[in-house]
Formats: sequence, C-alpha cells, structure tokens
Amino acid sequence: MDEAGYRLGMAVAFMLGLWEGVIAIVYRAFTDKEAGVMTAVDYLPSPWCYVAGGTVVLVAGAVVEALDRGRKRLPARRESPGG
Repeated sequence: MDEAGYRLGMAVAFMLGLWEGVIAIVYRAFTDKEAGVMTAVDYLPSPWCYVAGGTVVLVAGAVVEALDRGRKRLPARRESPGG
C-alpha cells in the first residue's frame, strides 16, 4: 500500500469514528431525531448506544494509529533490499 492508501484509510476511519461515535451520541443526547442509517448506534437502547458510540471512537482511534505507524514505516520498507 502506498502513502495515499494509508491516508485514505485514516480519513475514512476518522470520519466513521467521528460520525458513528461522537455525532451519534450528540444526536441521541441532545436532539429528538430518529435513528438513521448514518447513526446506526442510535438504534440500540439507551445505555448501550453510548457504550457502542464510545467503542466506535476507540476502535477508530486505534485503526488510525495503526495506519499512521504503517505509513511512517513506508520509506524504510521501500529502501530495504527485500521490499
């Protein structure tokens, strides 16, 4: 995977974590909007939607961190004789 692939993956993971985590929790806590496709964790009952939203944020953060570490190691892999 090249650097653009890593950056695209990080952007997608960040946006999904933000939307399905933080924004879904804000919609549930502070608005009267119904759950929709874009806020899937809001379909869960009250205490579990917040747990699921927080879990989504943590997983997205871990994915972004892993992709960032891979992107930083990319120049070393390009310079190595085997890869």
